[in-house]
Amino acid sequence: HLQQEMASLMENIEHLESSKRKLSGEDLGSCTTEELLELEQQLERSISSIRTRKIQVFRQHVEQLKEKGTALAVENAMLRNKLSLQQERGSNKEKATVPSADISEVSDVETDLFIGPPETSRKRAL
Repeated sequence: HLQQEMASLMENIEHLESSKRKLSGEDLGSCTTEELLELEQQLERSISSIRTRKIQVFRQHVEQLKEKGTALAVENAMLRNKLSLQQERGSNKEKATVPSADISEVSDVETDLFIGPPETSRKRAL
C-alpha cells in the first residue's frame, strides 16, 4: 500500500514538473495542437489574473498617495498659519520695542573722546 502511494506521488510530481516546464515554454516539442491551445488559454487566464491584481495594487497605492497628499496639504496650511501668526507677533514686538522720537531726544548725550593716559585726562579736566 505504501509503495503504491509513493509511486502515485512520484507520478504526480513528474506531471507537475512537466506542466511547469511547458508553462515556462520548455519541452513543447512533444505537445499536440490541442495541448498548445490549452497552454495558451491557461497562460492568458494567468496573465489576466496578474493584470487584474496589478491594477488593484496600483489603485490602492494611488489612494494611499492621495490620502498622504491631502494630509500634507492640511499640514502645510497649518504651518503657513503658524508662520503667519509668528510673523505678526514679531512685527508687533518690533513696534513695541522701537523708541519714539521724543524718548531718543531726551536720551541723547554729548560725550568728548580723549585718547591718552588717564593722568593727562585728569589734568586736562582740572
